[in-house]
Amino acid sequence: MTDERPVLVATEADDLTADMVITELNRRHVPVARFDPADIGTDLTVSARFGNCPAPVAGQLRTPSRTVDLTRIRSVYWRRPVWPAFDHLGADDARFAAAQVRYGLGGTLYALDGPLWINHPLRNNAADYKPAQLAVARRLGLTVPPTLVTNDPDEARSFIAAHHRVIFKTLRWTPYQRDGVPVTGWADPVTAAEIDESVLAAPHLFQAIVDKVADLRVLVVGRAVFAVRIESGMLDWRRDYSALTYTVVDLPGRMEKALLAYLAHFGLRSGSFDLAVGRDGDLWWLELNPNGQWGWLEEATGLAMSAAFAELLTQGEAT
Repeated sequence: MTDERPVLVATEADDLTADMVITELNRRHVPVARFDPADIGTDLTVSARFGNCPAPVAGQLRTPSRTVDLTRIRSVYWRRPVWPAFDHLGADDARFAAAQVRYGLGGTLYALDGPLWINHPLRNNAADYKPAQLAVARRLGLTVPPTLVTNDPDEARSFIAAHHRVIFKTLRWTPYQRDGVPVTGWADPVTAAEIDESVLAAPHLFQAIVDKVADLRVLVVGRAVFAVRIESGMLDWRRDYSALTYTVVDLPGRMEKALLAYLAHFGLRSGSFDLAVGRDGDLWWLELNPNGQWGWLEEATGLAMSAAFAELLTQGEAT
């Protein structure tokens, strides 16, 4: 019997990576319902019932092209959804309406316990705290560069003096502008002389620089592991994608096992890990992006990443 349960894909309008996965789902003849929370209103409606129906949650989610029975969702790909800002409303009304969408639409979807999620947003959020990431990596026996999180200028200066070559990294990437110019949070070198009292305003993350020869980006999808060595010669390879070269590699079994255990700790089905390759060949754990980009790597290497996502979403096993 054909399984007609749809896969929900929650993402923004222009998302080429999601398009790649949807193309693979179409090849498998799996129904797909794509939506973006920002379309709430005429292009997206939700009706959910609780308490007076056989299922814990019942109802429908409607887009211009589909009506989805909330009790018959196969899986959810929570990709890059955008929450509405209601810019046409006054500040208080906009804040109120935005909260109702997050806790109404979002809360209804989060309450579904049948579908497989890649990844459940609440689990993504829990895994997105860098101090928690660092601690879990150490517990799993991964090699982590000496790192300090502090808002104490003296502690920061002492750390830099002890490790000499140190970078500053944002604890959470946040888009913002300075004097009208977009500022991106690269990993940048920092010296003790640059530390001033402004550090007191908020915690900062300082990390000893790894003496590396290359980087690894590792995408895990279910039990499938895709590892790509990135040659750049740069401290932060994200600065210039045109200068990168890629090589598909195999991870050591111990590292693969640790990364799978890492995702299991946070209840994630997928994640993108960044590792550094030291001059001695040792692998250094840097960070996890629970919902990282990977589409450009499939295009560059031919690895079947989108097919792995589609296969997992097609299985639709409950988390």
